[in-house]
Amino acid sequence: MDEMVIISVDDHAVEPPEAFIRHYPEGKKDRAPRIVEEDGKDIWLWNGKRYPTIGLNAVVGRPRSEYGMEPSQFSQLREGTYDPKARVDDMNANGVLASLNFPTMPSFAGGVFVAAATSAPDEALLAVQAWNDWHVQEWCASAPGRFIPMCLVPMWDMDATLAEMKRMSALGVHAVSFSDNPANIGLPSIHNAYWEPFWKACVDYKMVINCHIGTGARAMHPSPESPIDAWITAMPISIANSAADWTFASFWKRYPELRMALSEGGIGWIPYFLERADFTHEHHHEWTFSDFGGERPSDIFKRHIICCFIDDQFGVKNLEYMNVDMVAYECDYPHSDTVWPNVPEYLWASVNGLDKSVIDKITHLNVMREYSFDAFSLNGGREKCTVGHLRELGKHVDVSPRHNLGGLKTDSMDAIGKARRPVTSGDIERMFAAA
Repeated sequence: MDEMVIISVDDHAVEPPEAFIRHYPEGKKDRAPRIVEEDGKDIWLWNGKRYPTIGLNAVVGRPRSEYGMEPSQFSQLREGTYDPKARVDDMNANGVLASLNFPTMPSFAGGVFVAAATSAPDEALLAVQAWNDWHVQEWCASAPGRFIPMCLVPMWDMDATLAEMKRMSALGVHAVSFSDNPANIGLPSIHNAYWEPFWKACVDYKMVINCHIGTGARAMHPSPESPIDAWITAMPISIANSAADWTFASFWKRYPELRMALSEGGIGWIPYFLERADFTHEHHHEWTFSDFGGERPSDIFKRHIICCFIDDQFGVKNLEYMNVDMVAYECDYPHSDTVWPNVPEYLWASVNGLDKSVIDKITHLNVMREYSFDAFSLNGGREKCTVGHLRELGKHVDVSPRHNLGGLKTDSMDAIGKARRPVTSGDIERMFAAA
């Protein structure tokens, strides 16, 4: 276990209060997203609207019994959620070498900015560019070799998208966050010719398209009375509909080097999904006219789509039904699904017994290849990248649970706690509405 090298392709950064302001042009800084305090909560204020912060997105370090809508103040967070140097400490303690981080305030693929662009495209573009500059020039640059840089794009404007991709490519970015179903957020579907220049640019700049769950297709709450556990359970698999949409798309033929990742989607469901896709093609292609050029849908999926998992022993046991060269690991720090600071223990429980070459592929080699990320050179050799070496560097980090992190529970969560009853989807939806 201590000899593993672990790279995560799905973590999250909470933007610090001054992140956008520092990267807005002079004379326009007053238009940048900023943190204000209202009713004891830290919220983002931007473009005349208020956006709640954090919630279940940043509960890392708390006892699981204290998960909930909190935290709603920066004072309640582990510093590693918003401070890159503290994040590296937490990564060392966790034995994780490198990490790709999705946004928080803009939503995972910049959906907040996409929605604003319908009435204020210039403001939305400024915000996208400022987030990219903060993420690449501050967050990632603070620890070269420890973060895989990723950019947002102004998806509503193709010329601006291409210009931003070119700008980010020049800074060494090889990953772009993108909606798993842009048609659900008011943009053309992935089958529309609008995206053709985007696919080409991704290939030209060797950028992996990262589609996080919830960025287009969402796990639906079955009913207000449903245990919230049901929604959380279905959340990763909710990306299956989008996965089918991408698998049956025609652009893969035109761009054989194009790659995408189903971020935080898990892998245990993939074998059945591929079997079903092939069955569908065999039984229906004569009237649907889908054409895979003599191949099967599963061939396209295995060649182009990276699958990621947090803790998925069933999926690891069925790697033979996937492409082991396109499977990667994800930590999901600081979200509620993360197994920080025990990633190596959880991961080893899944991969122990596999051939070492397979373990190396899914823990780091696949990511290094697909994301053009030379982790060993950037960190001074493989021996300085292992779980054992990193944990030695991080042995001073306090990983003990921090009760409530100095915050106060919301009224809604207090009521749930006092009632001592299961939390429902309705409870969570009401808390989000109140925020």
